[in-house]
Amino acid sequence: MTVTNLCWFKSSYSGNQGGDCLEVAICHHTIHIRDSKDLTVPPLALSPSAWTAFLGHDWRP
Repeated sequence: MTVTNLCWFKSSYSGNQGGDCLEVAICHHTIHIRDSKDLTVPPLALSPSAWTAFLGHDWRP
């Protein structure tokens, strides 16, 4: 499956004003992340465990 055939969805933190948009596509073994403003840049590909660690991290200083 190529990244163009993935089912992308927008982050709930992205607004509807067309500004910053982070999109995610979930596959069995890979989580793909992209910036919808520039689709010429390849998406970031993470393992499910790396994605889970990222989501669970406390980013506060």
